[in-house]
Amino acid sequence: MDKNSYLKLASKREKTSPCLKNCLFAFLSGGAVCLLGQAMKELFTHLGAEEKTAYSLVAVTLVFAAGLCTGLGFYDKAARVCGAGLFVPITGFSNAVASPAIEARCEGAVTGVGSEIFKIAGPVIVYGNIASVIYGVIYYIYLCFAG
Repeated sequence: MDKNSYLKLASKREKTSPCLKNCLFAFLSGGAVCLLGQAMKELFTHLGAEEKTAYSLVAVTLVFAAGLCTGLGFYDKAARVCGAGLFVPITGFSNAVASPAIEARCEGAVTGVGSEIFKIAGPVIVYGNIASVIYGVIYYIYLCFAG
């Protein structure tokens, strides 16, 4: 089978992605996560937490809930429907850390979980820190000349 025949056959068999539906579900589910976060912030503030503390509590609660849902197998099922709506907020980062750790737990604490836990999220952390340093240096230079 030549290359063109293969490409023709493959294009006939590939599934088309319902782009509008996927975008709508991602938008609504991401908005629902943000709405839930805002409701939790209001609750924590109502219970007496300062606003900055309430935001931290929301982040910790969402990370914990997403990690728990990943461990229980709910997150993957929801992500199939919601798509990027669950991966873009902080819940996606929690899933990116918890998922490889859960998969590697049978290999032990050090060689399994310890070495695999940041397999997906590690590059995000590294490049996020590098971008922060670059931004900080540029901002510092700007302040030296502007102020």
